[in-house]
Amino acid sequence: MLDHLTVNVRDYARSKAFYAQALAPLGITLAMEYGEACGFGRGPKPDLWIGGRPSSFHTSEQWATITPIHLAFAARSRDEVDAFHRAALAAGGRDFGAPGPRPQYHPNYYGAFILDPDGHNIEAVYHAPA
Repeated sequence: MLDHLTVNVRDYARSKAFYAQALAPLGITLAMEYGEACGFGRGPKPDLWIGGRPSSFHTSEQWATITPIHLAFAARSRDEVDAFHRAALAAGGRDFGAPGPRPQYHPNYYGAFILDPDGHNIEAVYHAPA
């Protein structure tokens, strides 16, 4: 449904390092970089961009406050969810929900949640049965 998404960050270098380490267990790597913007993906096409400078459509008022958002990444196994959580914590993320089942969402939902350096809620999720 979506082609790509950009997330605003305050400290570009810190966030780039965080995402590179946190997303590696999911097979997601740095695919492109332009100044203070870089894109991550599985392969050469970036699906997630982070940016440390205002884009052409931002006003100074919009850039002054970074509103945290929720991003959920599709894991390919429960082990990947677990590895994402460990890597994101090691990269400086804050725990926001340890890996485990979330039956309130659906019977096979297995996810983990981390807050990134800007407070964005980053999740890895796997939907298949154990």
